[in-house]
Amino acid sequence: MIKPTRGRVEMKPRPSKTDYYLNIALDVASRGTCLRRNYGAVIVKDDAIVSTGYSGAARGLPNCCDLGVCEREARNVPQGERYELCRSVHAEMNAIINAGREKTMGATLYLAGYDVKSGEVLDADPCFLCKRIILNAGIYKVICRSGDGTSWGIVPEGHPSYHQ
Repeated sequence: MIKPTRGRVEMKPRPSKTDYYLNIALDVASRGTCLRRNYGAVIVKDDAIVSTGYSGAARGLPNCCDLGVCEREARNVPQGERYELCRSVHAEMNAIINAGREKTMGATLYLAGYDVKSGEVLDADPCFLCKRIILNAGIYKVICRSGDGTSWGIVPEGHPSYHQ
């Protein structure tokens, strides 16, 4: 990895492909507009990025970061509940919408996110609805970044190669 410092380039060890795509997903998350948690998704097929997506309001609607209020936070809604109050479309959904099914069939989705207030990297895991959308898109595998910097993968339940 290259890190610019004072007009010089500092070389770091080359990241694995998994870390490479998860690092890109974390960069994509920085475009998120949620005031609580931002996630980034990268869809890769045949070792090429075919789509990215981040959490944010539906196109044409005001973003929470622009409004300065999160409806779920204002109502003290716990994590994972009352998504109908949320303005954001999840990163996985946006990446799939941007790609189209022909590019998602057999692809891998990389997912990473962070807490907006603390900057802490979160344990990424698609929600129940995103898991169904991932399955319908024909995505073969999901690789998630954990808060400790490691990663883990899942094959969506219902996929022909899914085994418990």
